[in-house]
Amino acid sequence: MSEILLQLNNISVVYSNVIQVLKGVSLSVERGHIVSLLGSNGAGKTTTLKAISGLLKPENGEVTDGDIIYNGVNIQNQAPEFITRQGIIQVLEGRQPFKYLTIEENLRVGTATRPGKPYKEDLEMVYHYFPALVTRRKSLAGYCSGGELQMLVIGRALMAHPQLLMLDEPSLGLAPLVVQEIFHIIKKINEEHDTTIVLVEQNANMALQVAHYGYVMENGKIVMEGTSKELSDNPDVKEFYLGMAASGIAKSYKDVKAYRRRKRWL
Repeated sequence: MSEILLQLNNISVVYSNVIQVLKGVSLSVERGHIVSLLGSNGAGKTTTLKAISGLLKPENGEVTDGDIIYNGVNIQNQAPEFITRQGIIQVLEGRQPFKYLTIEENLRVGTATRPGKPYKEDLEMVYHYFPALVTRRKSLAGYCSGGELQMLVIGRALMAHPQLLMLDEPSLGLAPLVVQEIFHIIKKINEEHDTTIVLVEQNANMALQVAHYGYVMENGKIVMEGTSKELSDNPDVKEFYLGMAASGIAKSYKDVKAYRRRKRWL
């Protein structure tokens, strides 16, 4: 029987006591699975991650309704440092390293939640997954390419031994070959370490290739959910997120005039 690691129960998020971004979002993440959140810009995907990781407060945001249950404990509106120590590690969108530290120094920052613990084996693990970082280990992070920085921030998160790893747009701004490599490694991390992963991604095609289950968000709500195969086969997802019309002909987003969700998803 599967075990639920993370459960969001009808959560709502408001910024500055005025702007409601999430409107009753409910989802669950099984331990050891990859779950993808799909949707366009402004759908509420990043806000969902920040609600889980406790990063709303610096942006004057707050979970106003619902519960966030992690490992049986309600972590709603807890401090980020408390949530991090529970094993939830978020890799923020935009690849944000300490640019005046070397690659290896950046990686060692990931051990801050477990001071005094050995880290050399963890470094070797990161270099195993990201061999491109080995030759750059003494280089300042500020001089690295976008692909190297994405490998770095994921590697830094792995150094913290996450139970739940949350990745926000890991493909953003990367070349297609680099994107394929990153997603291949994400899948390996999940399989080899049984790391539970929540993946926020606009590249629905790549996300559904590695995820076990997925949710589609629009305007702060979950509008569809299902296994990766169910979503990949769904005509709405094909047309509006994978760029394929029912005829099998590729279709760009700008060609879409309106989105009428089919009744079976209501």
